[in-house]
Amino acid sequence: MSKILVTGGAGFIGSNIVDALVEGGHEVAVVDNLSTGRKENLNPKAKFYESDITATAQIEKIFTEFSPEAIYHLAAQISVRTSVEKPENDIKINLIGTVNLLVLCQKYEVKKFVYSSTGGAIYGDGSPLPTPETVWPHPESPYGLNKLASETYIEYFSNLAKFQAIRLRYANVYGPRQNPHGEAGVVAIFSEKMLKGETPVINGDGNQTRDYVFVGDVVQANLAALKYNGSGFYNIGVGREISVNELTEKLAQTIGYKGEIKHGPAKPGEQQRSSLDANKAFLELGFKPATTFEQGLKKTVAWYRQ
Repeated sequence: MSKILVTGGAGFIGSNIVDALVEGGHEVAVVDNLSTGRKENLNPKAKFYESDITATAQIEKIFTEFSPEAIYHLAAQISVRTSVEKPENDIKINLIGTVNLLVLCQKYEVKKFVYSSTGGAIYGDGSPLPTPETVWPHPESPYGLNKLASETYIEYFSNLAKFQAIRLRYANVYGPRQNPHGEAGVVAIFSEKMLKGETPVINGDGNQTRDYVFVGDVVQANLAALKYNGSGFYNIGVGREISVNELTEKLAQTIGYKGEIKHGPAKPGEQQRSSLDANKAFLELGFKPATTFEQGLKKTVAWYRQ
């Protein structure tokens, strides 16, 4: 598939995917409203459309002009806390925005739709760890609910319009280009603070765990999804729980940070443990994470130093 449209292609994960697609010889177009994406992340060989996925007429004009064969959909509202505070806004962007794209995929006969979903926020606390796809989803936030609802709409439209649909449920992605100014991305936030000599603040006791997967491995999963002849949903993670305390300690060692580390109040409703079983992605997509946490931290810190 030579013509690929990437929504959110100026963002952290999206821009890394765009770079890999361009390097692979594809003709790539990016749609991003630059609310969180950055112009400096844009690949100069990719066509850029500054637009919001909820602007239906604008997006249809892009479909008409570019005629994409495949869609990578990453544009989203990514803050769980914001989704709780403004659930109607999360519905507008993460659900209605996705449905807008799906309607156009049907109309313009797109062949493949690859969706960036979420693992932890869909399964919720209390699931067996690492969590396989066979576990019944139990979202505990509007963000998780809308990601799951989007997955269901994607399956409906793919069956209706006969296009292939891959839904990738990410663990906690980290790496170069992650925005340190926001709620998401503790590796990015703490990296910036430590490099500036500022004090990182851990929410609660720091024993909450996440499954950290390097962005380079997530890119490989997305490339594998493009090649896969079929549809389905897949966990994309490492299957290893790492606590915030352990992460902070390893990050401090990597950076050489000797300063203070503080603990603040716990976040209400924060998920306590999360880890994904990605064996299905290995068996069907051939995905296997190649980057250890320690290697990923070194690459990430090197990028932030620059």
